[in-house]
Amino acid sequence: MDQQKISALQLFYVIIGFEVGNKLIFGGGGSAKQDAWLTILIGMVFGMILMLIYVKLSDYYPGDTLIQMIPKIIGKYLGYPIILYYLCYFTFLASTACRDFSDLIYSTILTDTPMPVITVSFMVLMIYCLSGGVEAFARMGEAVFPIYIFSLIVIWILLFTVPGFTINNLAPILGNGVNPVVKTVFPYEITFPFGETVIITMFLPLLYKKKHARKAGLAIILIGGVLLVTNTIINISVLGPEIYSQTPYPLMRATRMVSIADFLERFDALVILMMVAGVFFKVGGWMYGVSVGITQLFNLKNQRSIILAIGTIIIPLSFLYADNYSEARDVGIKFIHPYLHIPLQMIIPIVLVLIAFIRNKFNLKSSQNG
Repeated sequence: MDQQKISALQLFYVIIGFEVGNKLIFGGGGSAKQDAWLTILIGMVFGMILMLIYVKLSDYYPGDTLIQMIPKIIGKYLGYPIILYYLCYFTFLASTACRDFSDLIYSTILTDTPMPVITVSFMVLMIYCLSGGVEAFARMGEAVFPIYIFSLIVIWILLFTVPGFTINNLAPILGNGVNPVVKTVFPYEITFPFGETVIITMFLPLLYKKKHARKAGLAIILIGGVLLVTNTIINISVLGPEIYSQTPYPLMRATRMVSIADFLERFDALVILMMVAGVFFKVGGWMYGVSVGITQLFNLKNQRSIILAIGTIIIPLSFLYADNYSEARDVGIKFIHPYLHIPLQMIIPIVLVLIAFIRNKFNLKSSQNG
């Protein structure tokens, strides 16, 4: 599996699907109300900076994943605890995404189905797909992402037909001041979803043509950001800033307001389809990252057994971390953002790229002097 390769376009499909996957369903920037779209736009700018850092790390160590380059940059004794930190991070976020999916499916269309059945069924699908290797996952991305975007565009067009739709809901810009925007941008809109693209460091060594890594990475952040900003503007235009800021699934709620000639309704099935596709990318990306990381850390040969083990761990973990949506949100604010997102998406990669830069300069000077 380590010898498999993917194209820049396949990388784009997989990581942009990973980036916007469940974020389009959950929305973002709610605390900034009518300025929510602005918080995502600013977060996108910082996301591009982070992407340049991730790609630069790969430039210094082109054949290595993040797990392989960490010991080379800071040594084994410091490197191994950080590697374990990342592996736990990947596993935990896979479980949170899986739980988000199960919660939405259980509360909307499968209300009589036990939630564990939903979770296990989805995880069996993920294990089966990832067992085929990264090429199979990338080909699934090529097939699924266009359907995802088509569903999103159809939903947007339908939302324009809602009688209460008005762009005036976005006014006044910065009507509540700058502080709500700043507090929402950092860390929330930077880390989720843009900072989560740190997972790309596990995929970049697989590119056929590594010279396309930077273009692909920046395109992922830019196009993903545009999709999220557009989605947020449309949702606020339909729901209004107050309702948008209070609902956990703004796109779902907005779509339920669509009614064409009092006959065509319940288009929220498209949102469910998008959630399934989005969580496929999200959970698949995290699971691939942790399975490759464990395989490389312990020099194992059979990655399929690792994928099966990780999938088995994710199922109970997805139920243990929170009992409901409100508790899950508190866990995100009090634990995930300060102790996982910020160090692992921002602080550690920045430190690593600075040390790699110094090492590269020092080695270059040494070779020149020699």
